[in-house]
Amino acid sequence: MSHAPQYETPYGVGTTCEPEQVPVSERDTQTAFRPDFPRQSAGPAPEAGRAGARRAARRKKTKPRSGAARSQETAESGPERGPKRGSERPDGLRRLLPQALVVAFLAGGTSAFVADDKAVQLTVDGESRTLHTFADDVGELLEDEGVDFGTHDIVAPGAGAALVSGDEIAVRYGRPVKLTLDGQRREVWTTARTVDGALRQLGVRAEGAYLSASRSRRIERTGLDLDVRTERTVTIMADGRERKIRTNAATVAEAVAESGISLHGQDTTSVPPQSFPRDGQTVTVMRISGRKEVRDEPIPFAVRRTEDASLFAGTEVVEQQGQQGTRRVTYALRTVNGVRQKPRRLRAVVVREPRTQIVKVGTKQRPSSVAGAEGLNWGSLAHCESGGRPNAVDASGTYGGLYQFDTRTWQGLGGSGRPQDASAEEQTYRAKKLYVQRGASPWPHCGGRL
Repeated sequence: MSHAPQYETPYGVGTTCEPEQVPVSERDTQTAFRPDFPRQSAGPAPEAGRAGARRAARRKKTKPRSGAARSQETAESGPERGPKRGSERPDGLRRLLPQALVVAFLAGGTSAFVADDKAVQLTVDGESRTLHTFADDVGELLEDEGVDFGTHDIVAPGAGAALVSGDEIAVRYGRPVKLTLDGQRREVWTTARTVDGALRQLGVRAEGAYLSASRSRRIERTGLDLDVRTERTVTIMADGRERKIRTNAATVAEAVAESGISLHGQDTTSVPPQSFPRDGQTVTVMRISGRKEVRDEPIPFAVRRTEDASLFAGTEVVEQQGQQGTRRVTYALRTVNGVRQKPRRLRAVVVREPRTQIVKVGTKQRPSSVAGAEGLNWGSLAHCESGGRPNAVDASGTYGGLYQFDTRTWQGLGGSGRPQDASAEEQTYRAKKLYVQRGASPWPHCGGRL
């Protein structure tokens, strides 16, 4: 039994049929033998995108000529080469010709097919597969395979890199991570698929750190919220002692508790207890004791002055005596680490309102002289009685002013209030009136100086 001739294809070994088994005429050459591989079309089929356009151009360039076409060329060029000898051609040659044409067709088509086919390995987000492709570059391959990629994704080699058989192409998708690192929140992108890989990729020191998610947790393409608190050195000062600890606490209060120190009552820390403890930070615990104290404080009264034409200019008379009010104030008294602090005012309540003092101010022009009292030495008398001081008051408090009037005598002469409160001119005027009435007798010791 004879064996049919064999040929190699990208999909295995094929055989041709022996002429004795399958009689074929010349007009059936193109349809009788159809090898088992994709047909070569007369032109590029409608395909979308860059990949389609490139495949169409490649097919047009590598399309093999059919055996029938080459037969037609031979037939048309026959008259130029010599007289036609078809009638003399043996029957065996006519039977071998179609098979030769098929073998030539297979050899030409297969060589072009093998040249363009590439076996590559494609890994998408960790999942690998080997495939055959006619793509010219990485971008065309990914388009053919329906693999989309964006700004935060990694394609290696790049999308414009040319493809050859045996290439390995990797696509790693980016994932958004809302990272809170030691209290600072920011959004980052990573192509790692696990928390541990993301930490390494972002350069985060995770030894001894607190993680809100396990290292092995997978990061989906939708992203992940991740809280990381690295280990820090914090110094706690309390009760005269210093404690240095390593901690990944979220707040100062937690770090203080980890150092074995308890806060009681009004105790607090030198920085806000809920603030984030920084590496190398020193925190002082403040022991606070306090109490409240209530004090009554005076409220000053106001003074209102009104003009009075019945009083000589320079004379002021208190018509209504002012009175201070009272305010009850509550203070907080604190002692911090044994040191008393400035009292802090908490609240105040008015117990008694102050009363306004009303003063009359004279505007009347004072007479310049008193008949019968002019020409006397009033300055010498004043110097003897009071040392020449208008506001002088004796030790008993009974007599006052330049001439040491008692209040009754003063008011009997038309004066208001107390003599020591009046001006020197008014006091001298009232003294002259007194002299006219009683002579020098009101001044038994100094009257002789007049």
